[in-house]
Amino acid sequence: MTDNAAIDPLSLLDDLLSRARRAGADSADALFARGVAQSASQRLGKPEAVERSEGRDIELRVFVGRQQAVVSSTDFGSDALDELVVRALAMAKAAPEDKYAGIADPDAIARQWPSIEMYDPTEPSAEALVERARAAEEAARSVAGVTNSEGAEASYGSTEVALAASNGFAGGYRRSSFSIAASVVAGTGQKMERDYDYTAAVFDADLEDAATIGRRAGERAVRRLNPRRPKTATLPVVYDPRAGRSVLGHLASAINGVSIARGTSFLKNAMGEALFAPGIRILDDPHRPRGQRSKPFDGEGLPTTPRAMVDGGCLASWFLDLSTGRQLGLSSTGHAGRGSGSPPSPGATNLYLEPGTVSRDALIADIERGFYVTELMGSTVNLVTGDYSRGASGFWIENGEITFPVSEMTIAGHLRDIFRTLTPADDLVFKYGMDVPTIRVEGLMVAGGQD
Repeated sequence: MTDNAAIDPLSLLDDLLSRARRAGADSADALFARGVAQSASQRLGKPEAVERSEGRDIELRVFVGRQQAVVSSTDFGSDALDELVVRALAMAKAAPEDKYAGIADPDAIARQWPSIEMYDPTEPSAEALVERARAAEEAARSVAGVTNSEGAEASYGSTEVALAASNGFAGGYRRSSFSIAASVVAGTGQKMERDYDYTAAVFDADLEDAATIGRRAGERAVRRLNPRRPKTATLPVVYDPRAGRSVLGHLASAINGVSIARGTSFLKNAMGEALFAPGIRILDDPHRPRGQRSKPFDGEGLPTTPRAMVDGGCLASWFLDLSTGRQLGLSSTGHAGRGSGSPPSPGATNLYLEPGTVSRDALIADIERGFYVTELMGSTVNLVTGDYSRGASGFWIENGEITFPVSEMTIAGHLRDIFRTLTPADDLVFKYGMDVPTIRVEGLMVAGGQD
């Protein structure tokens, strides 16, 4: 049972659950995870590292009444599994009661699920990854004005997951990932600027070309040279998609069932409220083919389904697992995630803001003075109150045109106002597990200098 290639995950989990029940567990679930990760990096024309890791572990969660404990191990031998069960039951009996804890009722578990494109059996060689990193960095350094490099990296990973529970659920899936990234510096002395570019995909064929990533990283760094700090003012702010994703992230955190159940979110009483303009829809789609966070069932064996989190501008759903759903008197939304060594907790899958009907240029065209944000740094976003403040850099907007670079700026406001005045462009591209088009927000305080 210790031969990695010979392990049948579901048989292993079934055996572990049987041991737990025989030892006195009232109910239990177990998770198996096995993964491979490989990467190659290069800096200043020389290979820096080629790394590969392979790992596997098993997690057991047991319940004695409403007391629970979670333990994990990398040893799958028979004696080790018995020890795992003994340790888990001892910990559960010492744990406080949690009236919301427990696995799903048998009639609620997923019995069948969609087949989702989420695994590419392609495994690039170490040499291929080295070449991708080389091509990305070489293209970045060839851009006129680039003076240094933070390096480039290409990586590959695959994960196999299996989940089983004493309520009858048993299922598994595989996921793959591929990425290329480059980060370089332009300028010299006190006038240096850095920027980066990145591509990630579930299927190798969907990656952008390594040289394209590098060249774009170099061009972005050079474009940021000689920034200014315009005077502090209240202005429209336009978020580039890679920066705008954070706005969606703040919403996702504020409507996470853990925060709602604890009463620590400024949106704890906002269900059904019009938070956005009437046409805004924000959707979570766990079934997107080749989606970065797609999954056929959730971490508690419940069905997953596409869901509007904001519909017609109104908040339509929380992200709930079984525990937070029970605390709120609601059903789980199938958003339980699972990590080794801890109970399930809710979270988004492929979350995105639907595109609008105007182009990015049209979104900017009527702005006399504004801020086009390409990067955010630091955060004093308070999800209890909704107060928002972020360090930012990007470009100044003058008379509807993106003009000179700006840096060391701060943008501040309140998340309710950001949501209420948000307007999306039509340029949505699915690149990550959380995606937005270019978005415009009205009336944020942009704090800068005295230029």
